[in-house]
Amino acid sequence: MYLIFVLMGWLNIYAAVYNEEHQSIFDMTQNYGRQLLWIGTSLLIALAILVIDGKFFAAFSYPIYLTILLMLLVVLVIARDVQGARSWIEIGSFKLQPSEFAKFATNMALAKYLSTLGIRMEDMKTKLTAGIIVLIPMAFVLLQNDTGSALVFCAFVFVLYREGLSQNFLIFGFLAGVLFVLALMVPNLILLSVIGGIGFLAYLLMRKTRKNLMVILAITALSCGVVFSVDFAFNKILQDHQRERIDILLGKKSDPKGAGYNVNQSLIAIGSGGLIGKGYLQGTQTKYDFVPEQSTDFIFCTVGEEWGFAGTTFVLLMFLALLYRIIFIAERQRSSYTRIYAYGVASILFFHVMVNVGMAIGLAPVIGIPLPFFSYGGSSLWSFTALLFILIKLDSYRMYILR
Repeated sequence: MYLIFVLMGWLNIYAAVYNEEHQSIFDMTQNYGRQLLWIGTSLLIALAILVIDGKFFAAFSYPIYLTILLMLLVVLVIARDVQGARSWIEIGSFKLQPSEFAKFATNMALAKYLSTLGIRMEDMKTKLTAGIIVLIPMAFVLLQNDTGSALVFCAFVFVLYREGLSQNFLIFGFLAGVLFVLALMVPNLILLSVIGGIGFLAYLLMRKTRKNLMVILAITALSCGVVFSVDFAFNKILQDHQRERIDILLGKKSDPKGAGYNVNQSLIAIGSGGLIGKGYLQGTQTKYDFVPEQSTDFIFCTVGEEWGFAGTTFVLLMFLALLYRIIFIAERQRSSYTRIYAYGVASILFFHVMVNVGMAIGLAPVIGIPLPFFSYGGSSLWSFTALLFILIKLDSYRMYILR
């Protein structure tokens, strides 16, 4: 499955940046030629991981995590600004993006901590420590102005849920997201009145015990706090282009030639593909460069235009099969470390696919994260390769207890 994804990604990168003056797919001056180099080095990384003793990853989870944190700090000091973000370590023409590697490093550290004897998700100390493990690299990535990569760390909530985190946290997180969106679309006074009305109705319908009253008051207060915090978060934390993209997504603005150009052209490309697509290298939106960043963030619209609904469905079913396979592997483990790590892999891949495809079809704001194994980029491909092959190696030790 990995090889199929990588091959399809390479072919679609070739289609996305196809140049008649450089028709050779092995031309190293073009993105598709360089991607072949990244694929070759990724296979070497995969081979190296399969050769290493599987116990190494559990034993060195914390050192690897701390090393990546150090690299994230170095980026903040030495990186130059590229399109508003400071995320790359540059050595000559070579660029490395540590935030990509922070995902699997954080996954390893979280698995190491949660698999420690005596650790119970019901304990507040466990929740706080697990949260700190995830939030530290997330904060460093946010300081690089790479909001998209930072949001990926939210996927670890699914890992914590599998390990016993109360569903109330997921419910509250979902409701907070809904309130965030509503606060951007509805005047605060109306929204606060509705929240107060729902709280009062809940008080009338529920048994009037002291515990129930405190729960209702707490939920109402937290909901009001979320509403009041939206203005600050939206206007003070998000950058101008991010605010514009959210406004366009919510229908508050229409700017098809400005902030909404990428998504508008992506929708045209995918829609024009029809049922079976225009054919390989025949996409007009693709061929004439109407969609910016088409070999990276918007690679999915190349699939939609040239392979049509059938092609996009096949790609999504392949990702679904991969996620199912990873979860199957997770549940057959004797080692809690491997199980937790596997769920982290599934969560990261699911978040990337959901958001990237959502961006391409206008159902998610454009936050700039790659489609796994498809999007052009060495750091991204290396990271996803390491993420997946560490799991494959750990699975070969499924009859052992790794700590």
